Amino acid sequence: MDSEGQRLALSTCISVDHREVWRSAQVLLDGGDGAEAVPDDLDRLVDDLGRPLLLGWDDEWLGLERERWDQTRLYALESLAQHFLAAERYLAAHQAALAATAVDPYRETAHRIAIEVHAAEGNIACAVKHYLDYRRLLQRELRVSPSSRMAELIRHLTTA
Repeated sequence: MDSEGQRLALSTCISVDHREVWRSAQVLLDGGDGAEAVPDDLDRLVDDLGRPLLLGWDDEWLGLERERWDQTRLYALESLAQHFLAAERYLAAHQAALAATAVDPYRETAHRIAIEVHAAEGNIACAVKHYLDYRRLLQRELRVSPSSRMAELIRHLTTA
């Protein structure tokens, strides 16, 4: 512990898993070389990014920090899902996309990636089912429809 007057802080020599995951997510999102900062085990990174910040705490100051963390992990999970999809690691891609949908069930980009994974595997019926489930969620909860981009993706899959 380090202290400065009435303030306590963790020493910089103490490893904190959230800091490490945050750093890995930032390196991943920056797209720079930085491969040394991203864990070799990207599957573990997906699991780590799936964890909320300080679950069970209801302190007011956490609202903004949770929003920052959620946005960072959404983008990182989607990036990982696309990386896995390009590498034809379909299960890992699907897991990363589903982890993103768990963070924000309304976020279309994560659902779109999950549908693209199904399509890449040739599971068109699963892709359509995922789309229909997502569309029902949006209608029931928000009274909106998926974007035209999402509808076009499904139209392309069902007419191909």
